[in-house]
Amino acid sequence: MPEAPPSVGQDLRHAILARITQIPIFSTLGMEGVDFAPGWCRVRIPRQARWDGIFASLHGGILMTLADSTAAFAILTLSGPQAVITTTDMNIRFLAPCLSGATATARVIKAGRSLCPCAVDIHDDEGKLVAVAQVTYMRLGGGEGS
Repeated sequence: MPEAPPSVGQDLRHAILARITQIPIFSTLGMEGVDFAPGWCRVRIPRQARWDGIFASLHGGILMTLADSTAAFAILTLSGPQAVITTTDMNIRFLAPCLSGATATARVIKAGRSLCPCAVDIHDDEGKLVAVAQVTYMRLGGGEGS
């Protein structure tokens, strides 16, 4: 996995964490290891057998949820933690089964006035690339630049 870029300031980090830790899916999936930089975020989830699909690997829907959430958190580093954003579309390509926890790294491709496309790479705990995704969010208001 690539190294993290320079981090956001501590005030912004704490404000974003205060918001995202209140999102139910954050605790449901046990998201951890959250790291931020401007336009960038990395999040890890542990593997739990209850999230496996038919082939005893992490279910693709869980990986898609991880990609979606990590992209949103990356956008909040640019728009501010109070921004109201929603997913407009996303796609994912599964490259290998994920037999361990998973770490998603999201990068904002363009922070537009209304749309914010993001690229997301998902690696397993051994560092193998298991999925790539593109997620687009729409800004609905409440943040910087809205």
